[in-house]
Amino acid sequence: MATPDLLFNLRNLFYLGAYQAAINNSDVPGLDADAAAERDAIVFRSYIALGSYQLVINEIDSSAATSLQAVKLLALYLTGDKEGAISSLKEWLSDSAIGSNPVLRLIAGIIFMHEQDYNEALKHTHSGGTLDLHALNVQIFIKMHRSDYAEKQLKIMQQIDEDHTLTQLANAWLDIAVGGSKIREAYLIFQDFAEKYPMTGMVLNGKAVCCMHMGSFEEAETLLLEALNKDAKDPETLANLIVCNLHLGKPSSRFLSQLKLSHPDHVLVKNSASSEANFERALQAVA
Repeated sequence: MATPDLLFNLRNLFYLGAYQAAINNSDVPGLDADAAAERDAIVFRSYIALGSYQLVINEIDSSAATSLQAVKLLALYLTGDKEGAISSLKEWLSDSAIGSNPVLRLIAGIIFMHEQDYNEALKHTHSGGTLDLHALNVQIFIKMHRSDYAEKQLKIMQQIDEDHTLTQLANAWLDIAVGGSKIREAYLIFQDFAEKYPMTGMVLNGKAVCCMHMGSFEEAETLLLEALNKDAKDPETLANLIVCNLHLGKPSSRFLSQLKLSHPDHVLVKNSASSEANFERALQAVA
């Protein structure tokens, strides 16, 4: 008889962006050492997603499991110690005793994806082995505009577990990247999540992006304002609201100001800054 997956609910909460709920529901009885380490990794990654980097750095000491040390590196990287984190990461990845650890490889992929060094990310993630790694591969290939390779990774995920939340999410990401008639399929995936699980900012944003692709900007705005009520600083919600409001002919400067304050490195902020600089240069040239 198959043993029940005690972390099933916790993983789902994390994958769908219900980070506080994952933390609140992490006291799962009857876990063996490996499952407990996985549980702790999910909890600390949830804290990272909520921006509590220092808590993670303080809580994980040098005696913790490799998977938790890897999560701590991600927190260090996100606090701004990028060079230190990447240096430690490369050192650990080259250590034959721990270099193949799936969580370490996953964190390596996430960090190098942040660095936009996709080839370096794939060096550590491409061999897969877990649904998390294959899902990250899908994201990396989408960023590289290689939906053909992303589709191959999705097919592997579907062979492992077609109904898994991560497989469904990866399917939706790819559908959005491909566009056209696939957008409707992505919308239905997010709609299914909305009916089965607590509504999260991630699911609301997913539905909203699909709506915008389908030209339903009013519905998208309603979804995004609901997401903003859940987290007023979420960068994807703010970025999507800026785009949505531009299409609706509504002012979006307040959302851009919020995004600049909370996430100055966001691609939309950088694009906006370079557009402003170009505009200033053009004005000076005319003057």
